[in-house]
Amino acid sequence: MCGIVGLFLKDKSLEPSLGNMLTDMLITMTDRGPDSAGIAIYRSVSEGHTKLTLQSDTPLADFSGLEADLTEALGGAVALSLVDTHAVLVIKADNLPQARAAIAKLRPSVRIMSSGDSLEIYKEVGLPKNVAQRFRLRSISGSHGIGHTRMATESAVTTMGAHPFNTGPDQCLVHNGSLSNHNSWRRKLRRDGIHIETENDTEVGAAYLTWKMQHGASLGEALESSLHDLDGFFTFVVGTKDGFGVVRDPIACKPAVMAETDQYVAFGSEYRALVNLPGIETARVWEPEPATVYFWSHSAPPLATGKAA
Repeated sequence: MCGIVGLFLKDKSLEPSLGNMLTDMLITMTDRGPDSAGIAIYRSVSEGHTKLTLQSDTPLADFSGLEADLTEALGGAVALSLVDTHAVLVIKADNLPQARAAIAKLRPSVRIMSSGDSLEIYKEVGLPKNVAQRFRLRSISGSHGIGHTRMATESAVTTMGAHPFNTGPDQCLVHNGSLSNHNSWRRKLRRDGIHIETENDTEVGAAYLTWKMQHGASLGEALESSLHDLDGFFTFVVGTKDGFGVVRDPIACKPAVMAETDQYVAFGSEYRALVNLPGIETARVWEPEPATVYFWSHSAPPLATGKAA
């Protein structure tokens, strides 16, 4: 049992409040997942630049001097913003491969939580309230985001085992449920060159979607394929640079509720995660259908596919 939340803003005037609203939603889901928590926030950087969100168990040692070391290694200025055990590195997009290599060489204990032009992921072990305080999540602005509270069932309670999982540029996934064939898919995806760090089944789900899109599928097509290829009970919420998507398995035994107004689209594992959102009393509220893909984008009309049995 885990808790999932998501918020996609249509109204730009709400963007400064995104972190605050998501934090309230996340904390409400604490009893569904007290082991660890995480949030993915989407907010853009200047054109031609991209971001890496970094994590360290010894941030004072690892992040001290890293900005200067990377500036020297990459031959150009970088920007590093520290937030507790995490840091957001902003670099020129062309320098991304060199930056990854330099980090691995200069600070081998630093882990990359996320990569993308807009995506930042903050996640740690602990109660959602404490995780939110550590990363000052209430103060973060953005266009959309997703979050997760974890009750571990099939892998260790660690920072790397917390959700969201990022396996492709600006793409991440949170998950409530359990995938029964994740071990076979993990072996296949690794053979095909997809990087998977943990034994968590959710990371396999995220990597599966990345793999499908690398082979030409759209996100909607990848989510539809997951209904055939991934066994188990699951609700996925996927974040992308431009929006977010939702899909439930054909049996749909994991709880889910959505709400939409002229200002936003929201997702929660339970309705109580949504009750403090502005205008919720007049929102269109519904339970997403089984085996149906929903997607909202800032650059395209909303998508809801038919059932894919």
